[in-house]
Amino acid sequence: MDNTQRQQGPVGHTLSSLWSYARRPQSSKQEKEHMLPIEGADSPTFSSYTTQPLLEADFDPQKQHTHETTMQATPLQTTLPSRPRKSSFGFGTFRAQQRKLLSSRTIQQAKSLHSLRSAAQTDSCAIDDIEPEDQAPSRTPWYRRNTSGATERIRRPSLLRFIARCRSSTHPDFEDNPVAPMLAEQSKISYIPYGGQAARAAAAAQNEISEFVRLSRQYENITLAEVEVKKDSESGVGIEIRDRSDIRLESTSSVARRDPSDYLPEELFAQIMSSLDAPSLLSAELVSHRWHRTASSRLSWREIFSSEYGSLSSLPSVDAGGRGLGKKGQLQDFKRMWRVRKALQDRWMKGSAAAIYLEGHKDSVYCVQFDEHKIITGSRDCTVRIWDAHTYECVRVLGALKITANVRLEEPLINQADRGQRPTISMVPPQKTADPLPQVAPIHHHGSILCLQYDDAMMVTGSSDKTLIVWDITDNYRPVRQLRHHSAGVLDVCFNETYIISCSKDTTTCIWHRNTGELFRVLNGHRGPVNAVQLRGNLVVSASGDGLAKLWNVSTGACIKEFASKGRGMACVEFSPDSRIILAGGNDQVIYQFDANTGDLTRELKGHTGLVRSLYLDHPNGRVISGSYDTSIKAYDTQTGSMICDFTGWTTSWMLSAKADYRKIVATSQDSRAIVMDFGYQISDIELLEGFQQRS
Repeated sequence: MDNTQRQQGPVGHTLSSLWSYARRPQSSKQEKEHMLPIEGADSPTFSSYTTQPLLEADFDPQKQHTHETTMQATPLQTTLPSRPRKSSFGFGTFRAQQRKLLSSRTIQQAKSLHSLRSAAQTDSCAIDDIEPEDQAPSRTPWYRRNTSGATERIRRPSLLRFIARCRSSTHPDFEDNPVAPMLAEQSKISYIPYGGQAARAAAAAQNEISEFVRLSRQYENITLAEVEVKKDSESGVGIEIRDRSDIRLESTSSVARRDPSDYLPEELFAQIMSSLDAPSLLSAELVSHRWHRTASSRLSWREIFSSEYGSLSSLPSVDAGGRGLGKKGQLQDFKRMWRVRKALQDRWMKGSAAAIYLEGHKDSVYCVQFDEHKIITGSRDCTVRIWDAHTYECVRVLGALKITANVRLEEPLINQADRGQRPTISMVPPQKTADPLPQVAPIHHHGSILCLQYDDAMMVTGSSDKTLIVWDITDNYRPVRQLRHHSAGVLDVCFNETYIISCSKDTTTCIWHRNTGELFRVLNGHRGPVNAVQLRGNLVVSASGDGLAKLWNVSTGACIKEFASKGRGMACVEFSPDSRIILAGGNDQVIYQFDANTGDLTRELKGHTGLVRSLYLDHPNGRVISGSYDTSIKAYDTQTGSMICDFTGWTTSWMLSAKADYRKIVATSQDSRAIVMDFGYQISDIELLEGFQQRS
């Protein structure tokens, strides 16, 4: 072969060098002991096992075949000359050329070369792993039996081993063969008069890789998966080249997947389901019939409902409304209850509520409190009215009616104003019976009812006549006693199991014993009217027109901390159930949020354009409800301080008081009406949430 044919590329040149190394003379006597002569042949036979189509021409210098002549169907056999020519190509140089070949761009970008080699090895097993006739064939091509009859694994044949076998059998006197010691442990190679399938398959693969290299030099950033390589028709072996990502997808698709419900006890599987959140539990119901039965069980949804909205066993006290947890002691459908609460929450976020107006008072309505069964309002007409919370009928009137002015009811401004959210429907419930006559007792107020609070046992009202009256709710609202000490109108009142707290326009705050009505202590310190008070345990917070809110110790009467506004008076105050947060509002038209422990101002809730007259902290539902002289009711999120709802112009005058629960807001106005903003109006199954309330 001339130099022109040898220099046909890096692969051809490297394999030509391999052939030069294979024809080096042998002289070591030690290597003779490790020779494995080929049986049944006078001269060695070389069956091609390379991956280069030019290898056949390089083995015989007299054959000047081209690439097409090389790829024939007959096995490639060449008799080596008895006297190889000398070559300076050493083993170290061979190893360097081999590393260069393996690290070349051709081999690096052949992503499917492993599958091609596997196909070639399958066809070549007949050449290198045929066992002697006296031994049974092993179960795989790469296992053979040793002299003791045991089966051992040998390394798969490679080009180095194949050349070493041929050289060792051709030149017994070659002494420095570096591969011969590795062949000493292998069995004798039998003469095989047929073969060549592996050579043709390997040659076809090399042709395809060479075509890829040629194309990659013409086009930049090309990958093996993007090249459509033509199959070699002569080899007859279908070679598929594909990206490794396809192989990874196939391997992951065979991962075993087992249904845990088939292996876990029913109770344990139900307990696992109860740990999911509501969206995950709804998705689990769609998996199978068994999953649906477990995921929709009462146990699973009870945990979901309790984690989001609280449970009946652990309830903080509430001052108004209900908790929306259903009736205690009954088997509740927690899944349906969760759906109702979710619908209510969506309406709160959208500000979608019905407006229900309660008409009956003859003058301004100053105060209100309600639960799931009744609504109680106090008015400037000196009466207290009790309304049915379901039919919205007035069922009782307490006190001597006093008409101080002719109040003409007007339509709300919501039809003319674009500010705030509008009601989904507005209505005035019809009175099925005549307005009840006032229940006038020997003890009654002679002035406006400015404040009230009640629980399951009693109700306390404060009036502009400077007195408080304690009413027995369990005895048909019978007035029990009248408390006298203030020198001006009583502006606010609150109580717990031990004390009754009242504040007055006379700048004082009085503490009374609940059971006896005796005056316990008078708190002095404000320089202006004390407009609001709130009691939590042994602590009382008061808000005054002097621009200060003060925190008091009930037992000692000491002022613990002061919370100042930015310059103007305070009209309302709220104290969180955990005694950590104090809310106050007034003439600054903002709602101040203070840290009760440090006294720091932590947040300002803005949005009102008039005096903030009323505040209510709906702690279980995370909302702050405020009423203002700007004729609006607003709701804020306690976590973020962002405004949730803005109901402006739903009444024709100032908002004087507002309370809220999970479903509704009840507010009073100077236009002699009370308004119920019902978010649960006509929601299906809303009655499932009713029936339980707890008072402080």
